[in-house]
Amino acid sequence: MRRMPARTTRTTCLAATILLTTLAAAPAPAGARELPDTYVVSREAGVLPEGITVTPDGTMYVSSDGLGTLYRGRVGAPDLKPFPARGLADRPSTLGVHTDRRGRLLSVGGATLTVHDRHGRLLATRTAQDGPLGAPHLNDLAVTKDAVYVTDWANPVIHRAELRGDTLGPLEPWLDIRAAFPQFPARYWLLNGIVADETGTTLLVASNGTEAVWRIATADKDVSRLDLGDQSFGADGMVLRGRTLYAVLNYGAPHGVYIARLDEDLRTGTVTHRLTDEPFDLPTTLARHGCRLYVVNSQLDEPPGRPPYTVTAIDDPTCGTATTP
Repeated sequence: MRRMPARTTRTTCLAATILLTTLAAAPAPAGARELPDTYVVSREAGVLPEGITVTPDGTMYVSSDGLGTLYRGRVGAPDLKPFPARGLADRPSTLGVHTDRRGRLLSVGGATLTVHDRHGRLLATRTAQDGPLGAPHLNDLAVTKDAVYVTDWANPVIHRAELRGDTLGPLEPWLDIRAAFPQFPARYWLLNGIVADETGTTLLVASNGTEAVWRIATADKDVSRLDLGDQSFGADGMVLRGRTLYAVLNYGAPHGVYIARLDEDLRTGTVTHRLTDEPFDLPTTLARHGCRLYVVNSQLDEPPGRPPYTVTAIDDPTCGTATTP
């Protein structure tokens, strides 16, 4: 999950042809129509929203790449407000944001991973080490029952912090992913979104540079490329629900949400939906709640963008079908 402004480094990314099959969308429940279609994150200049998470009770958190601020709202109301998260004054950019089973809010930006309670009290701060290419630029995170895994945009490294109850261990380099594709230039891996399956035994990591999603077994760190046929899949932010992978693409394909149905081992899959007709404004990532997908409009292609900064809600076309539990 990462900003995708124009970069000269992109010229080194793998060439790709995207062949996608679009299926008819299933109608959403009538109740979903009563919710806002657009959420205003902020009207303050320079916010540039980037990450998002929605909790089971409908609380929405959105991060700011431009200011480092966190915002909070409810899916039933169209406006978010600044979340009083302490200890972020020295972090000018916040990207990935998620909650854990205990309701704590975890977010990353720069070199730090922070943990806040629901009132904004700072519970922990962990700092990542420099990687093989220099200072870290933490991008996104996945929270499992026993660890937090964090991607690094600036280094081809996945960091890990152990979770033991309320205790968060140090944030340490866990996997240098270069060995999976050694001929690819290290500085162009550009690690983005990361998701974990329900057991925490499998990670899927998006790499915009390789235009692929990589499958990682947490037990032995075995890395393989997620096989989506002939399709390039340089995802930004992602959501994994059972065997359904939701991903935002904003480079190398029409901007929008792409949905793939994966096999039981999360090794292969088929892209089944391409949702690119919505008025997205450089989408970076998404969250799923109920039968709706909440997509961040970052405006990062033209910083500082133009207020208001928004999140667009759309129907999940897989909702109510047998393919998504």
